[in-house]
Amino acid sequence: MRSNFSTYKRVVVKVGSSTLTGQAGENLDPAAVDALVDNLAKLKAGGAEVILVSSGAIAAGLAPLKLTARPAELTLQQAAASVGQGLLMAKYTQSFQRFAVTTSQVLITLDDITKSAHVQNIKAVLNSLLSLGVVPIINENDSVGTEEIKYGDNDGLAALVTNLIDADLLILITDIDGLYDANPAQANAKRISEVTNIADLDLSTIGGAGSSGVGSGGMATKIDAAKVVTKNNIPMLLLKLDQLGEAIADKEVGTFFAGN
Repeated sequence: MRSNFSTYKRVVVKVGSSTLTGQAGENLDPAAVDALVDNLAKLKAGGAEVILVSSGAIAAGLAPLKLTARPAELTLQQAAASVGQGLLMAKYTQSFQRFAVTTSQVLITLDDITKSAHVQNIKAVLNSLLSLGVVPIINENDSVGTEEIKYGDNDGLAALVTNLIDADLLILITDIDGLYDANPAQANAKRISEVTNIADLDLSTIGGAGSSGVGSGGMATKIDAAKVVTKNNIPMLLLKLDQLGEAIADKEVGTFFAGN
């Protein structure tokens, strides 16, 4: 069951590439970044600690490299990430400065978040940043990673981070307004407001990547993320960017995955 939003004191928010950049080949959308930051700043002003897991580095690097679509070749993806990561962080830094909020960049790999020798260090760093009032902005280290790029457009990473720091809520921001019981393009498709048992979902009718062509995730990776956090009794909310303010205001939007 959904709780009053003010009860969530530590929140992980993940935003996908398509939300930040639109169609393949476009630059970062400053209005989208500002809209996201407006709401994250509102969460902080309400007393919540916020961690942002942001996709978009590869997508942001496409236009400067004169690429018209996300390349299939790994080294070109890495090149785009290398160019785009700086652009992404520069925009976030500028946008958060409107609220006098300090941000930090945290680039990690799967080893950092899954291997015991690294996990405690990452946890300590994130907790230190949060205690200092910083908003850590996390992305996988796509410019040098290999398997990391294929991990699921940061959905899985966000879920692991959520569990690692004992967050109260994971929010996945995507390009559709929730989970549907069929393809949302179908006239009879219905949005599922709340999922209390993921095992009850008919996964054969749900899935697929987003429509923009710049991300690597899809509904399947979002359901997988929900499985990871709800097993740890942490709820997850799936919605569009323009619904985030409504959610913070306790409106029933998106799809809420209840913790077990």
